[in-house]
Formats: sequence, structure tokens, C-alpha cells
Amino acid sequence: MKKLLIVIGLLLASIPTFSQIGSLLKPVDDLEFANLDRNRLIYPGDSLAMEQFFTKMDSVLFLGQGNISIMHIGGSHVQAGTFTQQFRNDLLSIAPDLIGGQYFVFPFAAGGTNNPSHYRVSYTGGWAYCRNAVRKDTDKRMGLAGSAITTSDANASVSIVSRERRLTATSPKFEFNKVTLIGYSETENVTPVLGYKGTTLKGIHDDSQDTYTFQLPALTDSINIFFEAMPGEFTLTGVLLENGMPGISVHGVGVNGAAVPSYLRCDDFERDLKLIRPDLVIFGIGINDAAGPDFDVAYFKRNYDELISIIKRVNPDCALLFVTNNDSYKRVKVKRKTRYNVNPNGLFVEQAFLELGKKHNAAVWDQFEVMGGLYSMRNWEHAGLAQTDKVHFTNDGYKLIGDLLYNALISRYMDHVKATAKQQ
Repeated sequence: MKKLLIVIGLLLASIPTFSQIGSLLKPVDDLEFANLDRNRLIYPGDSLAMEQFFTKMDSVLFLGQGNISIMHIGGSHVQAGTFTQQFRNDLLSIAPDLIGGQYFVFPFAAGGTNNPSHYRVSYTGGWAYCRNAVRKDTDKRMGLAGSAITTSDANASVSIVSRERRLTATSPKFEFNKVTLIGYSETENVTPVLGYKGTTLKGIHDDSQDTYTFQLPALTDSINIFFEAMPGEFTLTGVLLENGMPGISVHGVGVNGAAVPSYLRCDDFERDLKLIRPDLVIFGIGINDAAGPDFDVAYFKRNYDELISIIKRVNPDCALLFVTNNDSYKRVKVKRKTRYNVNPNGLFVEQAFLELGKKHNAAVWDQFEVMGGLYSMRNWEHAGLAQTDKVHFTNDGYKLIGDLLYNALISRYMDHVKATAKQQ
């Protein structure tokens, strides 16, 4: 600890990047309809867990030692990928060489739905998709990804290629040499294999964890999953890519239409969560919970209590960060005409998150307030930052909220760094 304090003190004194908070913040255009001056993490309870997370960040950023694992969980805002990826790239821009050792992904494209843009998925054969947001999709066990793809096609395969760009001209892009497939066969013993530069690699199967672990001979940015034989069917529920290097790992876990109960329906969620054991969970689930007219605040909070208890069983020291819902509208039919009415539940969810933050000593990023509160989504739409459904953002809008979340977090982190430096 003494060594870390000395290093922090020297860096603060000698490197402008760390002595001037403004140089770490991402530039954001002024929006007259938004409350950008309130873009800061709130601590309704105590900040101990977040301070512990920041201390772990110190070791990674200042000493280049260890790893921090961050999970961003939500619905379609997260599955789209841009929001999480912008936040990740902003965070890694502080130390571009510290691209972390893990990446949890799911091949959504093989299931016929949208894939995050930072990795490309191609496939052959027939795959059936199910997701946790659809109640009838309960015949397949699901885990952390909240999704599953199943095949009995002998010609089935899935290829995953990292599309990570280099953060600087000299920094590395994410590559991996260890692959863990999460999946199972409920009929015959169907064994997945990996194709690597013309060779076929067999993995080590852990039946209790439903995992197949492959150690690759060198770093790569792509894999091809297929099967040696197909006597039955195989269900794939997640892929973990690793390289064993120190740094910052940011995992996006999102499913279109998912609400908090959606993840509680995933039998293997807790088991799979142990694979990434997050140090910080960013909760972005809520927009679908509050979409209906019968939104129950007490039920919403109870579901979050249950989800948090799962996370705390995996890592009791995990820091929590709630992201309040964005303002949104509901489409209604009036005399055969479509109109949009504001969803007032955004106000109730905002208050619920503040209460959850106090109860669980979590941080809160009040996105609802920052973007302008009730009715503000129309302004974001007119500015080209939100889609016409007045629920989702455009690509530029997702990048902006990624920047804003990063700025809110890094402002608090620099408060921590300055306070820590005074202790030397």
C-alpha cells in the first residue's frame, strides 16, 4: 500500500493527465435541454464498496498489476453494444495497454437477432434461439448471457471474430489464447471442438459446470466452433475469451426485452457469473420493467434485492452502480392513429433506484435527471440522439451516454485518487 501511495503521489505531481481532472473527462457538447452539470455519481448510502473498487483500479492503472472485472447488465440498450463499448473504450483510454484479460460474449447473430458490433459472428447450419425475456422460452436452461442457441445440425458451426480497434497506434487490441464454451447436450454426448489455423482442438470438459475449456497455442482474434459428430442436440449459452493479462475487462450482458425477473429465470446465472466474478456491476435493467401500466415499485425492488443477493454470493465485495431509466414514451392507438405518450414510470423508477442505492450502499448514476427528466426524450430525438420510438437511442446517442457514464465515474475516481495521495 505504501508503494502504491508513493506511485500515485509521483504521478499526480508529474503527469498532467492525472493532475488535471479535465484532461481525463471526455468532451461533451453542451445540450441546452440536458442537465450535464449534474452528471456525477450519487451515494445515497455509504461509498465504501465503491472506494474499495477504486483502490483496485489504483493497482491496475498505476502499477499495471491485477485485473478489474466490470459487468454492465441490461436489456436492448446493452445488447446493442455501443453504450457499453463506448464506456469501455473511454475507461481504457486512460491506460490503452491494459486491455483486460477476459471477454464474455454470446453469438446472437446465430440466433437471428442483433449482435454487438465489437465482435462479428457468422454461422452455418440451423440454430434455434431462446432468450430470458420470453416466458415460454423455458425449455432450455440459460445462464449469464440470458440467451441460448440450440442445434442438432451436423453442419452447424459458429465463428466469432473480435473487431476491437486499437485505442492508440501502438496499443494492443484484444486477443485471446483461452476459450471457455458454456453449453450442454441433454440427449447424446455432443462434443464441440475449435478450429484453429487448420487444426482441430479438443477441450477439457467439466460436466459440473457445463464448460469446455480450450488452451490455444498462441494469441488470436478469432475462433470457429463446430462438432466432430452430432448424435443429438447441443445448446450453447455463452463464450468466455481470455488472455491472462492484467488490465480492465468490461462485459456487456444484455438481452432485448429483458427485465429483472428475466435474469432471475436463468438457472445457471450464478454459476456462470463465477467465471467473470465482477468487481463492479452496472445495473441498467428497468426500462422493460416499467413499460406497462401496472408497474409495481415494490415488486421491482424485491426483484433487484434477489438479483443483488446472487451477485453478492459470488463476490461479497462487489461494488454496485445503478443507472436510472432514460426518459421514454409509449406508443398508443387513438382512432386508428399512432401517438406517443410519455411514460411517467420513469419518475418512480428513479426514486426506486435511489432507495435501492441507499439500502445496498450502491452508487447511482441518475441518467433520467441528467438527460433532462420527464419529456426529455423528445428533445434527444430532435437532436438526432434518440430513435423515433422514443425508447432507444441512436448510435450517436448511445456513444454520448457512454461518455457521460464514464465522466461521472471518473470524476468520483479522481476524487478518490486525490484523497489517497494526501495520505502519503
